[in-house]
Amino acid sequence: METKNIMIVGVGGQGSLLASKLLGHLLLSQGYDVKVSEVHGMSQRGGSVVTYVRYGDKVYSPVIDKGEADYIVSFEILEAARWLPFLKKDGQIVTNTQQIDPMPVITGAAEYPEDLVSKLKETGAKVDALDCLSLAEKAGSAKAVNIVLLGRLSHYFDLPEEAWMKSLEANVPPKFLEMNKKAFELGKNMK
Repeated sequence: METKNIMIVGVGGQGSLLASKLLGHLLLSQGYDVKVSEVHGMSQRGGSVVTYVRYGDKVYSPVIDKGEADYIVSFEILEAARWLPFLKKDGQIVTNTQQIDPMPVITGAAEYPEDLVSKLKETGAKVDALDCLSLAEKAGSAKAVNIVLLGRLSHYFDLPEEAWMKSLEANVPPKFLEMNKKAFELGKNMK
């Protein structure tokens, strides 16, 4: 199997580390060689962050170059736009429609771009956009956006749901497990 590439992008503090850890665990459990990069960026300060997850028969490096990502999983719509050059021609974006103002917008030096989902689609990218924040809150916590996104991402993988659940069980503290399972299901089943 050729190596597949997943980029998890967002804003610091949104849970991208747990999302990449869960994906790594899931893919390892399915027999793939997996490389997961560290979180890169201003993860403590609300800045842009990116994590790479690569899997296949044999993976030599955790780094994904421009034009190589099969999937971009984005916690925030502007981050999906920022990392778009890394998406393969036939790649898939799975994104939260939530908008988090970056510092230039907060300070008034720039305006948040409008209608980003349409602009992403105009580039030819395949875009699956949903309001993950509302679904996470429905599951019980705004912090479950990462798990809602993984539930949505599961549509694009031919892996049994029980494998996803086992990865949740292995990586989420027991007291938060049911809420996270609900978040996963809401993301997975959103029409």
